[in-house]
Amino acid sequence: MGKVIYHLEEAAISGHPTARCDLGCEEVKDGNAERAGRHFIIAANLGHDDSMKNLMAGYRGGFVSKEELAATLRAHHAAVDATKSPQRDAGEEFFRNLGRKF
Repeated sequence: MGKVIYHLEEAAISGHPTARCDLGCEEVKDGNAERAGRHFIIAANLGHDDSMKNLMAGYRGGFVSKEELAATLRAHHAAVDATKSPQRDAGEEFFRNLGRKF
């Protein structure tokens, strides 16, 4: 498991939100809820949806404060909005319709 964690850390440092979320999940398994919350906050700030769901669960469990959750939710929405474009929407529509033709 050491190599997996090492590579997840390297990817997270490079800005990969899924790796950051995976590190948060590993921290939850190890019983480090506070550290996991920090990983989830960073990934959610990059627009990662699963991290936002994990933060909601952490809020319900009392590991994330209401202020942290609100700030992260605003940053998450801003990150998601920043990635929206007409070209991306057209590409998503194309691939949705592509599956219907087969």
